[in-house]
Amino acid sequence: MYSREQLRRAMRLYAVTDRTWLHGRTLPACVACAIAGGASFVQLREKSASSGEKAALARAISPLCRAAGAPFVIDDDVDVALAVSADGVHVGQSDVACAEARAALGPGKIVGVSAQTVAKALAAQQAGADYLGVGAVFGTPTKPDAELVSLATLADICAAVDIPVVAIGGLNERTLDSLAKTGVAGAAVVSALFSAPDIEQAARRLRAQIDAVLE
Repeated sequence: MYSREQLRRAMRLYAVTDRTWLHGRTLPACVACAIAGGASFVQLREKSASSGEKAALARAISPLCRAAGAPFVIDDDVDVALAVSADGVHVGQSDVACAEARAALGPGKIVGVSAQTVAKALAAQQAGADYLGVGAVFGTPTKPDAELVSLATLADICAAVDIPVVAIGGLNERTLDSLAKTGVAGAAVVSALFSAPDIEQAARRLRAQIDAVLE
């Protein structure tokens, strides 16, 4: 079980997987490289994978995260999270309700929730969310139809809740500096990590940059 402060620290560089960027590389190997470079939290987000595929990937990735002390959550799928003893789940507004995920997983697991407004953020916190993912703060090819959230709204959400907030959506070396003074605990990245030819070095650069921005 992670305390709120442990979660806040772990969310500095939050890696969100997407196999479409790997170009023949295996996901567990890429996650290992991301962790070696400084990724401190991992979300398995494979929308096109079956539950069986997600479970197999999770079983390969979970030990890597555990060895590094990096929380590991499954996107949307409570059943897979339970089956592989993941640290928790991340759910969106249209996925399993936060309260239902909390009831299924129990008090010792992590439940993250996507939120785009202060009202949704407060509702998620009230329902038992441990952290919020807020975005997309910039347009992103990973989720081209994502609703954009302004940096001002991101800062308002951070100020309104007591739980950690991680920003997501179009975050890379060109845009990370914009998170300064918003109150976020960290940045969630997808293609900036997993499309890189050298994932470990990309993670190292991103981690150094976000550390400097948020110090």
